[in-house]
Amino acid sequence: MSEPLKLWHEADGRLLRLRLNRPKANLIDAAMIAALAKALADELGNAQLGAVLIDAEGPHFSFGASVEEHLPAQCAAMLEGLHNLVLRMVESPVPLLIAVRGQCLGGGLEVALAGHLMFVAPDASLGQPEMKLGVFAPAASCLLPELIGPQRALDLLLSGRSITGAQAAAIGIAHEAAADPEHAALAYFDEHLKPKSASSLRLAVKAARLDYVKRVRDKIRAVERLYLDELMATHDAVAGLEAFIAKRSPQWQHR
Repeated sequence: MSEPLKLWHEADGRLLRLRLNRPKANLIDAAMIAALAKALADELGNAQLGAVLIDAEGPHFSFGASVEEHLPAQCAAMLEGLHNLVLRMVESPVPLLIAVRGQCLGGGLEVALAGHLMFVAPDASLGQPEMKLGVFAPAASCLLPELIGPQRALDLLLSGRSITGAQAAAIGIAHEAAADPEHAALAYFDEHLKPKSASSLRLAVKAARLDYVKRVRDKIRAVERLYLDELMATHDAVAGLEAFIAKRSPQWQHR
């Protein structure tokens, strides 16, 4: 099996490229989470780095997290790893650009939301379908209200419906909808980030996101405990996950 992540540098080392490399699903499983976390830990300390661009091999950004890793035996470790990655991204002083095509769902969208500026194809499909499985999206519950407000966030989190990239840009999830989101992200880097001082960019990011970072950091662990201690103690959460894996409709008992 191929490595979960491709890594290379461009623009004389000013731009770090990270590409999810398990098409077509590009699942945000333990291996992908670990690869992303290691790459960011290794690279963000580079003083010359002006930005990171995260995109994906194949037609889709990500189908989401591994449902099997959400089952009781593995979900605590999975959530800890995913939330540590999300916090590392949210707290990054280096601008994180995300380029999204195709499906960007569940844990895949949570990773994309943790970046700084998202560029999406207009016909991309973004959503948090966890509620259809009887669970909720912990990281997105922290990130979406910050980005688009509580009403729009609650709609997406409760309905589990997907929206297009064009809609995501219109409501503030994405910075820009573009036919070629990778090209749009690279153009943004070339025009707005590459000419700037990397040290000044880092301080500008910190200044702009100081209160946002604190709110997400404070909330995400409380939401994680709610998921593990309360949600996973219910019948329907486990039954919904098991039904999805077995490819059958869940039978809710509302308990």
